[in-house]
Amino acid sequence: MGSHATTSKHNYSQDMRASMSLILSLVSLLLLDVASANSDPIPGSFLRCLSQNSQPNPPISSVVYAPENSSYASVLRSYIRNLRFVSPSTPKPFFIVAPTHVSHIQASILCCKANGLQIRIRSGGHDYDGLSYVSDSPFVILDMFNLRSVSVDFETETAWVESGATLGELYYEIAKKSGIHGFPAGVCPTVGVGGHFSGGGYGNMMRKYGLSVDNIVDAWLVDAKGRVLDRESMGEDLFWAIRGGGGASFAVIVSWKIKLVPVPERVTVFRLQMTLEQGLTRIVHKWQHIAEEIDNDLFIRIVVMPSGKKDHRTIKAKFVALFLGNSDRLLALVNEKFPELGLQRQDCIEMTWIESVLFWSNYANGTSVDVLLDRTPQSEKFLKKKSDYVQNPISESDLEGIWKKMIELKKTAMTFNPYGGRMSEIEESEIAFPHRAGNMFKIQYSVTWKEEGAEAAERSLNSIRRLYDYMSNHVSKSPRASYLNYRDVDLGVNQIGNTSYWEAIIWGRKYFKRNFERLVKVKTMVDPDEFFVYEQSVPSVGIWRDEAAEQM
Repeated sequence: MGSHATTSKHNYSQDMRASMSLILSLVSLLLLDVASANSDPIPGSFLRCLSQNSQPNPPISSVVYAPENSSYASVLRSYIRNLRFVSPSTPKPFFIVAPTHVSHIQASILCCKANGLQIRIRSGGHDYDGLSYVSDSPFVILDMFNLRSVSVDFETETAWVESGATLGELYYEIAKKSGIHGFPAGVCPTVGVGGHFSGGGYGNMMRKYGLSVDNIVDAWLVDAKGRVLDRESMGEDLFWAIRGGGGASFAVIVSWKIKLVPVPERVTVFRLQMTLEQGLTRIVHKWQHIAEEIDNDLFIRIVVMPSGKKDHRTIKAKFVALFLGNSDRLLALVNEKFPELGLQRQDCIEMTWIESVLFWSNYANGTSVDVLLDRTPQSEKFLKKKSDYVQNPISESDLEGIWKKMIELKKTAMTFNPYGGRMSEIEESEIAFPHRAGNMFKIQYSVTWKEEGAEAAERSLNSIRRLYDYMSNHVSKSPRASYLNYRDVDLGVNQIGNTSYWEAIIWGRKYFKRNFERLVKVKTMVDPDEFFVYEQSVPSVGIWRDEAAEQM
């Protein structure tokens, strides 16, 4: 797997020294490119700029895909995980650059600047609203899939992982070397590390160990000036921001140094399913009171969805759990704290932590862990997702009202993810991710569909928006908070090229709460001209002040 990267063992210090020596020459060449950009068509100017501003070995031309290239369409499509963004009308990039060397990233930044192109950074393509690979302005995709090596050091219990790696590849490399180490991150193996980490990194060990970003100790990135920086050289403000503030607002993050966490040799999982007729409402109501307070080794997720035929519609729910311990201790704990669940010994399956990753991904028991190296999801659909945080228990009567609304809307589903544990122990200002103490659980709303066409899309989008509106009285307020990694443009967007602080604050405080203002300060410091910009990028105060002055 490391053969896809140029930095074996993630020894970026050599790359950093080389990149610094290139900066002066790159700047002079860049000035020539800027001067000629107005008279030369963008494609030719951009390609010439790339070749002039990157190291010759490996040549950047081998990883640049233009629309006329036979591989362009397949490379573009290969990391689109939402079928809403594969239509002929979806805007396409001028180029896709899939870097294999840090100088390819530097050149892409400098040459996009020189040619007035936006840059979109894609590490896995799971962003729900497609912001890493779609833009209404002329743009280039910087696709990180070639930079995906994972280097594990068990003497220090750390690992360096490149942003283009998937969670499955990271888990595989950890488990290949140790049966007693893991890492707290998401349950979908095909998610790219880059976006997942920079937005927070939520998974089924977060009650024990917090988020992915709570366990990151260093990073390498390329900033808007083309400089290669580590934690020391970027400074603590920028290092704070990229842990939960969304890396694409600030830089291209090449690699992360993570702290591994201990896991038992055997863990226990279970999956139970029940319907309204089996007392589901009472059980969900009780879950709210115990899921955040029960032993930190236990994480119980609930997936709720409408079910049944036209003559009998109901609600079914799956209770899916990971317990960092054996089945005896799990049974004793659940029978004491949550007997309503009715957990039986035959429901409990003991396995290794890496096998539990496969279980949570719905692979059959006994599936080879090699499947984690498959970068393609088992299925792809049209989809839309949204999120909420719940801070007070929802009553049984209100739950019944929610079920009724879901049955009416037919396709919508909700996933309840418990909080508590380590999440309540970390201050919301410690890193950019703010959603900590005070939250009982997080909701992910989901709707998927298979039918093509605008009518089917509008029908499904309307359903999830109606459910989201219905839930307004039961969730957090002032702000009604949302999770950055469940990207949702319904919350508000920037006007690209005319970003306003006051527009951005509408969605910004929902994602970041009081941390939004500090993120704006960091953005102003490291990218005042807003090179890294997209529909929900953190704005620069400098740009906002310039706009305000022009309007006076």
